[in-house]
Amino acid sequence: SLCAAAEPNVSYQELKDLKKGNVLHIDVRERWEIDKFGKIPKSINIPLGELMEALQMDPTEFKEQYKQKMPSKSDPVVFSCLAGTRSKQALGFAMSLGFS
Repeated sequence: SLCAAAEPNVSYQELKDLKKGNVLHIDVRERWEIDKFGKIPKSINIPLGELMEALQMDPTEFKEQYKQKMPSKSDPVVFSCLAGTRSKQALGFAMSLGFS
Protein backbone atom coordinates (compact mmCIF):
# COMPACT_ATOMS: atom_id res chain seq x y z
CA SER A 1 0.00 0.00 0.00
CA LEU A 2 1.27 3.46 -0.89
CA CYS A 3 0.46 6.83 0.65
CA ALA A 4 0.56 10.40 -0.62
CA ALA A 5 -0.97 13.45 1.09
CA ALA A 6 -3.19 14.60 -1.77
CA GLU A 7 -4.50 11.07 -2.22
CA PRO A 8 -3.89 8.95 0.90
CA ASN A 9 -3.78 5.74 -1.15
CA VAL A 10 -2.36 5.39 -4.64
CA SER A 11 -2.42 2.30 -6.80
CA TYR A 12 0.61 0.66 -8.35
CA GLN A 13 -0.31 2.16 -11.73
CA GLU A 14 -0.78 5.63 -10.19
CA LEU A 15 2.67 5.32 -8.60
CA LYS A 16 4.21 4.33 -11.92
CA ASP A 17 2.61 7.42 -13.48
CA LEU A 18 3.77 9.66 -10.61
CA LYS A 19 7.32 8.34 -10.93
CA LYS A 20 7.45 9.55 -14.53
CA GLY A 21 7.45 13.04 -12.98
CA ASN A 22 9.65 14.27 -10.16
CA VAL A 23 7.97 12.52 -7.21
CA LEU A 24 10.30 11.21 -4.51
CA HIS A 25 9.41 7.64 -3.51
CA ILE A 26 10.49 6.78 0.04
CA ASP A 27 10.25 3.12 1.04
CA VAL A 28 9.95 2.98 4.85
CA ARG A 29 10.50 -0.77 5.18
CA GLU A 30 13.40 -2.05 7.29
CA ARG A 31 16.67 -2.80 5.51
CA TRP A 32 16.25 -6.56 6.07
CA GLU A 33 12.89 -6.36 4.26
CA ILE A 34 14.59 -4.72 1.28
CA ASP A 35 17.20 -7.51 1.31
CA LYS A 36 14.49 -10.19 1.54
CA PHE A 37 11.81 -8.78 -0.79
CA GLY A 38 13.84 -6.50 -3.04
CA LYS A 39 14.25 -2.79 -3.67
CA ILE A 40 11.57 -0.86 -5.52
CA PRO A 41 13.21 0.79 -8.55
CA LYS A 42 13.85 4.54 -8.18
CA SER A 43 12.91 4.54 -4.49
CA ILE A 44 15.07 5.40 -1.52
CA ASN A 45 14.96 3.34 1.65
CA ILE A 46 14.57 5.28 4.88
CA PRO A 47 13.29 2.91 7.58
CA LEU A 48 10.35 4.38 9.49
CA GLY A 49 12.44 4.59 12.69
CA GLU A 50 14.88 6.96 10.91
CA LEU A 51 12.35 9.03 8.99
CA MET A 52 11.69 11.87 11.46
CA GLU A 53 15.42 12.45 11.91
CA ALA A 54 16.09 12.12 8.16
CA LEU A 55 13.45 14.70 7.22
CA GLN A 56 15.04 17.19 9.63
CA MET A 57 18.64 16.66 8.49
CA ASP A 58 20.85 19.24 6.89
CA PRO A 59 20.36 18.77 3.10
CA THR A 60 24.08 17.98 2.61
CA GLU A 61 23.98 15.30 5.31
CA PHE A 62 20.76 13.84 3.80
CA LYS A 63 22.39 13.60 0.36
CA GLU A 64 25.50 11.94 1.83
CA GLN A 65 23.49 9.37 3.77
CA TYR A 66 20.72 8.58 1.26
CA LYS A 67 22.43 9.44 -2.07
CA GLN A 68 19.43 11.59 -2.99
CA LYS A 69 18.58 15.28 -2.85
CA MET A 70 16.59 16.06 0.28
CA PRO A 71 12.96 16.85 -0.53
CA SER A 72 11.69 20.34 0.17
CA LYS A 73 8.47 20.67 2.14
CA SER A 74 6.52 21.26 -1.08
CA ASP A 75 8.08 18.47 -3.18
CA PRO A 76 5.80 15.56 -4.12
CA VAL A 77 6.64 12.53 -1.94
CA VAL A 78 5.11 9.05 -1.83
CA PHE A 79 5.74 6.61 1.03
CA SER A 80 5.47 2.84 0.74
CA CYS A 81 5.88 -0.17 3.01
CA LEU A 82 4.74 -3.78 2.97
CA ALA A 83 1.12 -3.49 4.15
CA GLY A 84 0.35 0.23 4.38
CA THR A 85 0.51 0.81 8.13
CA ARG A 86 4.02 2.29 8.23
CA SER A 87 3.50 4.38 5.09
CA LYS A 88 0.46 6.00 6.74
CA GLN A 89 2.61 6.71 9.83
CA ALA A 90 5.34 8.13 7.58
CA LEU A 91 2.80 10.41 5.91
CA GLY A 92 1.70 11.65 9.36
CA PHE A 93 5.31 12.27 10.41
CA ALA A 94 6.06 14.24 7.24
CA MET A 95 2.91 16.32 7.53
CA SER A 96 3.68 17.05 11.21
CA LEU A 97 7.04 18.47 10.03
CA GLY A 98 5.30 20.78 7.57
CA PHE A 99 5.49 18.72 4.39
CA SER A 100 2.47 19.25 2.16
